[in-house]
Amino acid sequence: MNDLRTRLARLLVEKSYREGDFTLTSGRKSDYYFDCKQTALHAEGSWLIGSLFNELLRDVPVVGVGGMTLGADPLISATTVISHERGRPLAGFIVRKQPKGHGTDQYVEGLANFAPGDPVAMLEDVVTTGGSLLKACERVEAAGLRIVAVCTVLDREEGGRQAIKDAGYDLISIFTRKELVDAARS
Repeated sequence: MNDLRTRLARLLVEKSYREGDFTLTSGRKSDYYFDCKQTALHAEGSWLIGSLFNELLRDVPVVGVGGMTLGADPLISATTVISHERGRPLAGFIVRKQPKGHGTDQYVEGLANFAPGDPVAMLEDVVTTGGSLLKACERVEAAGLRIVAVCTVLDREEGGRQAIKDAGYDLISIFTRKELVDAARS
């Protein structure tokens, strides 16, 4: 797993990590920006992320993974495909920012692959304050699924982990910012 983390760290720093003056989704200012989609949409990056999320969830009793569109979409696809290859197929679901407005008018897509109460993991690309992730968690629980794990590629270590813990979940991250920078240099 360490070799995979090192490979992913190098790719994330190359494709997704930018230093400068940025405004984050939370409204906070930051001296760096992490655009995980650039790596998650890269062939090797997708494979590495899917492999590492499967490793993180290896001993967690889940039947599926999901998260808020758009950031989690490639993470979900990568994780479900790798799970099938590994003989532990996980279904995927996507949480909409707004209900569809027609048809079933629901926030969560992919529910046909689940039964009420099924244990699932939430996936996120970057956690800063945890606000959007917690909103997605509320919608998933309202749809009848039970969240037993919350995973992210990068924990910015800016309060999100505590907010997620306060909501009753533990955050499992592939990297913190410091771990990412250190791993990319190794």
